[in-house]
Amino acid sequence: MKKNLFIALASLSLIFAGSAMAAGDKAKGKELSTTCAACHGGDGNSFNPEWPKLAAQGAPYLVKQLAEFKGGDRKNATMAPMAAPLSAQDMEDLAAYFSSQAIKPGTADENLVAQGEAIFKGGISASGVPACAACHGPTGAGNPAAKFPAVHSQHAKYLEIQLKNFRDGKRDNDAGRMMRNVAAKMTDAEIAAVAQYMQGLQ
Repeated sequence: MKKNLFIALASLSLIFAGSAMAAGDKAKGKELSTTCAACHGGDGNSFNPEWPKLAAQGAPYLVKQLAEFKGGDRKNATMAPMAAPLSAQDMEDLAAYFSSQAIKPGTADENLVAQGEAIFKGGISASGVPACAACHGPTGAGNPAAKFPAVHSQHAKYLEIQLKNFRDGKRDNDAGRMMRNVAAKMTDAEIAAVAQYMQGLQ
């Protein structure tokens, strides 16, 4: 009995130790982020609207994307060589740093925000598009546990590009084809509208 208890406790200690080792170190992440700053900004707020803001993004999502850039599951000619030398711990550290940064709020095009809000909150029943809020949350903060990204205050241009990439099959690292199935039913105008709404969502 005591032997079994000891084995159980030892196993638990290894599990917790493994979790602790896997946890990201923000200070180390900040050091590593100097190579990311040229595109994503020192604090994760990129200036180019075609490049994503990483600030306040869920750490599990960031780790997933970095690992998939490195492994080739997500294809990008710029990010693949950047991710290639990163260790699993490096990814955790970078994710811990960027997720702890404050995102700079964006603003939405007033001409598109009403349509975008309707899509984000209620979907498009005529074409079977579900509400974005169902996965990304009512405030666009995402669902870190499920690795669903935060979309609030993200660049509309970046969001448009990604939605079109999912729709056109240029991006396919979504679990269960979730985003590909959604984007396939959306028009350019609908994508533009919901992207603008998400950019202004805070």
